[in-house]
Amino acid sequence: MGKTISCSVFLALISCFYLQFGTALDTITPSKSIKDPEFIISQSGVFRLGFFSFANSSNRYVGILYNQIPVQTVAWVANRNKPLKDSSGILNISNDGNLVVLNGKTEILWSSNVTNTAPNTTTAELLDSGNLILSNGDDGGSSLWESFEDPSNAFIETMKISTDVKKGRKVELKSWKSPGDPSDGNFSFGIEPFNIPEGIIRKNNQIYFRTGPWNGNMFLGAILMTTVYIDGFYVVADNQQQTFYMAYEYSNDSILIYCELDSQGKFIERRWDAGKGNWINRYSSYQTDCDVYGYCGAFGICDSSKRPVCSCLKGFKPRNIEEWSRGNWSSGCFRTTLLQCQRDNNNGSGGAGQGDDGFLKMMCLKNCSCFAYAYDAGIGCMFWSGDLIDVQKFSTSGVDLYDLYIRLPSSELDKGKKTKVIVITTVIAGIVVITISALFLWCRMAKQRERNEKRKHIKHKIYRENSIGVKLQQLPLFNFKQLAIATNNFNHAKKLGQGGFGLVYKGILDDGKEIAVKRLSKASGQGLEEFVNEVVVISKLQHRNLVRLFGCCVDKEEKMLVYEYMPNKSLDAFIFDPIKQKILDWRKRFNIIEGISRGLLYLYRDSRLRIIHRDLKASNVLLDRELNPKISDFGMARIFGGDENQAITKRVVGTYGYMSPEYAMRGQFSEKSDVFSYGVLLLEIISGRRNISFYNKDDLGLLGYAWKLWNEGNIWNLVDKVISESESDSKNEKEIWRCIHIGLLCVQEYANDRPTMSTVVSIINSEISDLNTPKQPAFTQAPLINQDVENTDSLNDVTLTKLNGR
Repeated sequence: MGKTISCSVFLALISCFYLQFGTALDTITPSKSIKDPEFIISQSGVFRLGFFSFANSSNRYVGILYNQIPVQTVAWVANRNKPLKDSSGILNISNDGNLVVLNGKTEILWSSNVTNTAPNTTTAELLDSGNLILSNGDDGGSSLWESFEDPSNAFIETMKISTDVKKGRKVELKSWKSPGDPSDGNFSFGIEPFNIPEGIIRKNNQIYFRTGPWNGNMFLGAILMTTVYIDGFYVVADNQQQTFYMAYEYSNDSILIYCELDSQGKFIERRWDAGKGNWINRYSSYQTDCDVYGYCGAFGICDSSKRPVCSCLKGFKPRNIEEWSRGNWSSGCFRTTLLQCQRDNNNGSGGAGQGDDGFLKMMCLKNCSCFAYAYDAGIGCMFWSGDLIDVQKFSTSGVDLYDLYIRLPSSELDKGKKTKVIVITTVIAGIVVITISALFLWCRMAKQRERNEKRKHIKHKIYRENSIGVKLQQLPLFNFKQLAIATNNFNHAKKLGQGGFGLVYKGILDDGKEIAVKRLSKASGQGLEEFVNEVVVISKLQHRNLVRLFGCCVDKEEKMLVYEYMPNKSLDAFIFDPIKQKILDWRKRFNIIEGISRGLLYLYRDSRLRIIHRDLKASNVLLDRELNPKISDFGMARIFGGDENQAITKRVVGTYGYMSPEYAMRGQFSEKSDVFSYGVLLLEIISGRRNISFYNKDDLGLLGYAWKLWNEGNIWNLVDKVISESESDSKNEKEIWRCIHIGLLCVQEYANDRPTMSTVVSIINSEISDLNTPKQPAFTQAPLINQDVENTDSLNDVTLTKLNGR
């Protein structure tokens, strides 16, 4: 008995301590502040916001830290330049609606410093992403300030490092003074548009490191960032709005990675190693002295494999011999013989021959200000004038680099020899847009010729460009024997399912990793196109709600895709199964609805490509161990480029019951056609009934039945009994009603009446409360004929997938 009482007292004390010093709440309000050493924790416990100190220091700071690892890891610091000298600190929302850090004398040490029109309704919420958001009830609850837009030295998942040229606004990382002192250091990291976006590290406002231009897949001057690129790093450039940002988002939630600009100016990617209980460095921007901007000066070239690392380009010599002899190459080089423009208009180091290079050479030599040229498939034609600074020579092993051709006088060229220097050149006063319309026309024609040539070899090569010139990223290649062993020679017992173009098997690799192998049917001539399309599309995508592609196999007639294994298979196996659907309470279904919407939003807005799925349905949504949704099967997907927002095809592919009217009847598809499919899927998840096989006594399909109940004010009857008869789920009636409302808006007859996916996500998150009233959904009345449609006598080639009950 004595032990029991002691344990009870101990637990009570622990509970009191927890309530006093660390509540589970994730929000600060005007009436709820936190005092040292209190803290708040994000909803899933990933991050915490509170007071902390560094080892061997009594200074106190307010910051955001990783909450679930034993090593103190700081993601953001508020009062980095004004530490608290004791434990009297308070973090609260002030009378003017700002988030502030106060000391014991109520002096403001840090403030969010925003104008707030509704301070009494202001809240500060810590999200599981690590973002601290200050918002109020005014203007639909939009954020007033975010820690992601005022970062410290850490670059974490979903954060955006950005530049808005029109508004003159930048979001940059700022280094610490030292590992134990978070005050402003000497370095900053941001994105600069120049003529092509680049990542820039500055030291005391002077360029210290440059990534080189972004070519759509990688930074050309940071070829060793392989792990960063694979982990979902991307750059988005809107030249019209003059906004640019870089971000990353992982598809594997089990891996914990973050990036940091350290006090020495190195941009480092770190991964948490649970076995070692510490962070492991995976990439550093500083590998050799050649990574320091302008290390060899103007017209110098840096080669880390040689000693000394700096030398002058051909036709140049050191500007200051004495400094070069002491190992200081910053003064650079100068031409040994000045160019005579008219006389030397046929010369260039590299001796470009006929064809594309010959044309580029001719265009450069015709312009006396052009000193060098190059071509990259992702960027196009590049020309330089002025000093060439930050030229570095790389090994070409495993990386597709470009050749730089430098203009030289006749006397500097070795007759009969061609010198080709393989380099990555980052540009200072460098890249000059030569305003010759014929040149740009030629560049576009060159890209088109390249794409057309690759299309000719589609049956023999998996590496090809699609209609907007997107190249397949490097993927691990599996051999046939490896996958045959993993699937027990494609044993029937390992079969997970069957799609329109082949079978899917479960496999286990030698290292124990579980995989799903999609084996293309040899008899499917049509399937090869979809196979190539799926590899091209999905290799570019990294998101927690999209299935992850591990690699592929091309072996003679065999073509296979290797995906992450989803133990719970597809969504339709749950929502349409009388037994399994009981597992899906409302909270799980809502998480699935929300996850699918976020995956689609990524495809349309946040990925480096704009992708229309065209075959969204319950069987193409897979579920992981925690029943998190992952959109799969991108064989029918279409990539949009530039300002393209819709397209028309004569080959309609998809699944009956999920296709929008304009797509099924006219072959017209866009984001709004996917939104229609999403609306059907949403109503299926809520009702637990298939759209195409459900008919009630009035012979109405699921959409018609939902519309009938909506008009009768009896929409609760649409809800799956697993939810409606659950006492706990009945408390979510408003949320369920809102989701049904969204579903009906998504399945409207006309695309213009449907919301965008970004609007859908905002409604789901209750950011928009004033919803449009839905009209009668599509396919619930006689189809309306559009008088504006031309060529009504032409027919589309329609490929439909028929769904049968399991």
